[in-house]
Amino acid sequence: MRKVLLPSLIIIATSLLLIRIFYLQVIDDTLKLKSENNAIKKKYEYPERGYIYDRKGKLLVANQASYDIMVIPREVKKLDTLEFCQLLHMTKEDFIKKMEKSKVYSPRLPSVFLSQLNKSEFAAFQEKIRKYEGFYFQKRSLRDYEVNFGANIFGFITQVNEKLVSKNPYYNSGDLIGRQGVEESYENLLRGVKGIKYFQKDKFNREIGSYKDGKYDTIAVQGEDINLSIDAQLQKYGEELMINKRGGIVAIEPSSGEILALVTAPSFDPGILVGRQRSKNYTALYHDSIAKPLYDRGLLAEYPPGSPFKILTGLIGLQEGVINENTTFFCNNGFSYGRGRFMKCHPHSPSQQLHNGIYNSCNTYFAQTYMLTINKYNNPAKAVDIWSNHLKSFGLGQFMGYDLPTGKKGKIPDSKTYKRMYPNGGWRSTTIVSNAIGQGEVVMTPIQLANMMATIANEGYYYTPHIIKKIEGHAIDKSFTTKHVTTIDKKYFKPVISGLFDVYNVGTARSLRVEGIDICGKTGTAENFAKIGGVRVKLEDHSIFVAFAPKDNPKIAIAVMVENGGYGAAIAGPIASLMIEKYLRQKITRTDLETRILATSLQSRYAKLGGLSDKVKSQLRVSDSILKSKTIIPTFKVKIDSTKEQKPVI
Repeated sequence: MRKVLLPSLIIIATSLLLIRIFYLQVIDDTLKLKSENNAIKKKYEYPERGYIYDRKGKLLVANQASYDIMVIPREVKKLDTLEFCQLLHMTKEDFIKKMEKSKVYSPRLPSVFLSQLNKSEFAAFQEKIRKYEGFYFQKRSLRDYEVNFGANIFGFITQVNEKLVSKNPYYNSGDLIGRQGVEESYENLLRGVKGIKYFQKDKFNREIGSYKDGKYDTIAVQGEDINLSIDAQLQKYGEELMINKRGGIVAIEPSSGEILALVTAPSFDPGILVGRQRSKNYTALYHDSIAKPLYDRGLLAEYPPGSPFKILTGLIGLQEGVINENTTFFCNNGFSYGRGRFMKCHPHSPSQQLHNGIYNSCNTYFAQTYMLTINKYNNPAKAVDIWSNHLKSFGLGQFMGYDLPTGKKGKIPDSKTYKRMYPNGGWRSTTIVSNAIGQGEVVMTPIQLANMMATIANEGYYYTPHIIKKIEGHAIDKSFTTKHVTTIDKKYFKPVISGLFDVYNVGTARSLRVEGIDICGKTGTAENFAKIGGVRVKLEDHSIFVAFAPKDNPKIAIAVMVENGGYGAAIAGPIASLMIEKYLRQKITRTDLETRILATSLQSRYAKLGGLSDKVKSQLRVSDSILKSKTIIPTFKVKIDSTKEQKPVI
């Protein structure tokens, strides 16, 4: 038996191996297709990208036909280079450079020689393409923008780089991919599926027909259409209100977390990033470090939140039991808090409780509340961690998890923060009291401010903000339908909401009321500093306003940040009121506010900075040249170092 076992195993193993080899070499052609066999040529059919609609079904982004000239360097024969270059409006130097680049990629594989020809260029070259062996057309689909706003939301389409091609087998040289915005976030759905056709070639490299009668051919599948949560009318209106200003507007539907508007200023027409001029225009936008039109201030810009943060200071004070609705503090245009320190306040009645402390925006009231919170446990480190955790339950100090590819965490300090700042100890509530009024070490983005107001409107919970509303045949990610509950009891929100309501009735925003709409809001003014010539200089304050409406069953929560806009009710407040009325009524009755805001330009405030270097002046001219083409929404162009630079993604 032992003598038979070993030979039997060898015979069985050999038989299985031979059967597998026969199958792979004779029956199955898939490996043959994957190999670089010169006798088989692959042609790709590129699908249309999915269409993009707003929440009401308005078409925002469609497609248009485009043609790339592809080249296989090894198949290029002698040609009239001069005629070729004249036909495509290019220099001989460019021709040589592009050919060398294609050879480096691969002499045997096709690569893009010239991309995104328009119809007239395609027609002219098509007539003579038979004269240019080794060149052929590849039809592709480019974006066709139906609107001239929302560039920061959509993102753009660009060619894949070699690094991505090597990592992702779906993409080939010359393929297009979504970058930034929803084009990047939903690339896998929007791009569709490429079709492939295989052709047999003879020994002279001529096509002689379909390989295996098209057995392995596949057809292209168009990308999925998506509906965004954006209200196109509201988005357009917000961008118009922010012309000649700098900042961001974020509006959210509290009941769902859907983003209704995501405005950044300055902005530009998304159509300029389509076609042969796309790269040139993108480069000009990217290098405009003065206006920073590619920098999405709604998601990326981090600011001290100012007075709107007092809302959270009050809620935490109530939760921690250091105050109640009737707790009274006395304010004499501010208060002293040791060692000659004095915090100024606005003129109002001396006696302040929670309700009028909110609508009067009393610094004294909330500074006292904050110090009681930090002193509660006779342990500042423990207390500041408890305070920090309350804030983080509102989604602050962390990435929010929304469905856009860019963002910042903001900053909520904790005991570790102050241990680093004060390694020898000695810090206490009076040291960090600026946190109480949204200054100090607290930093937030506009979308975090808007989500904070949505949470207050919901009396203690929120849904992760998101920009997708519907994808046909696909469910929305569960993370966007999961309720996040804060650490603040629901009962404490009602008195705070009452105070916010009276901000519009008798408080700091009473001049911004919209008849018939119950709006709850809070003005804010955040100090702003910049370095000019190496010196730290105080500039015009940032104007901030947060609100939601209606008071009962809220439909919209909003945050408006206008850099160097001054007092909160001066510019940001009117914009918030106008946006709320526009969304709820689709019309404007406060035409006085609208006229004033549309006519307001902040260019003169930035011009006071002066001292621009030659490099900055040259960047100004770059921005001016684009503006003159009327493709970018007009904006001011001055440099402020209050936001961080964006990394290039092209």
